[in-house]
Amino acid sequence: MTREEAERILTAAGEADDEAFPLLEAAIACAIHDHPLRDPEPTRALARNACERLKERLGGESPDDALSETLSADLRLNGDLIHYDHPANTDIIQVTERRRGLSAALAVFYLHAARHAGVAAAGVDFPGHFMVRVETAEGPVALDPFSQGRLILPSELTRRALRAGLTPHVADRLDILMAPVTDRQSLIRLQNVLFSRAIRDRDYEAAERSALRRALLDPEDHRPWLDVASAREKQGALAGSLQALSRAHGLDGAEEARRYTTFERVRLQLN
Repeated sequence: MTREEAERILTAAGEADDEAFPLLEAAIACAIHDHPLRDPEPTRALARNACERLKERLGGESPDDALSETLSADLRLNGDLIHYDHPANTDIIQVTERRRGLSAALAVFYLHAARHAGVAAAGVDFPGHFMVRVETAEGPVALDPFSQGRLILPSELTRRALRAGLTPHVADRLDILMAPVTDRQSLIRLQNVLFSRAIRDRDYEAAERSALRRALLDPEDHRPWLDVASAREKQGALAGSLQALSRAHGLDGAEEARRYTTFERVRLQLN
């Protein structure tokens, strides 16, 4: 798959309804968009294996136990404690090879398997750490894909929320802490991580690619186009930056004045 083919897949994913969002294929396209011409079949095979094993386990285990045991024990998908910031931890194809990754990357396999096995699950965009929410007969529970899919108790969620800087009256609200997000938002979270790291490392080409993926995945949001424009400007690609600002300008948002001001600043550099 080429980078151009990956962009077409991401564009189609962006146009899909949330209920029909192709999480696995979009995650594969994101990985290949960063590093093209790799074989995605091992990732698809691992995902199929996860679906089959989860269906087998569901006969005698609770949904949360079955999901965590399938992904963390059977398939050995867990967090990378030693090399947390390694770029491979955010790349779904390399996660397949290494069986290690960040929570948001590992969650792709959790959520894909849950969907195909009939388990009600969703991502949880928890401050500083992505988790998976699973609906059980006793109510929703939170699993941590990074830590062997273990169950996170409400008291620990509150402690984590307080450490992340949330106020006490918010940190005690499980309905807020465990608010589910869509598969689209789950994948965008991963692209946000990539963008932040690229900006930190001053790798503006990688920053542009990750911002573009966000723009394609959520075509109604103007903010990714502002990031695309900024990354292109830092590379000296002023015409491309203006093009991205024009895309942002065409979308509704609260930052109309900021977009216009940035557009004019870049335009003047061309004169």
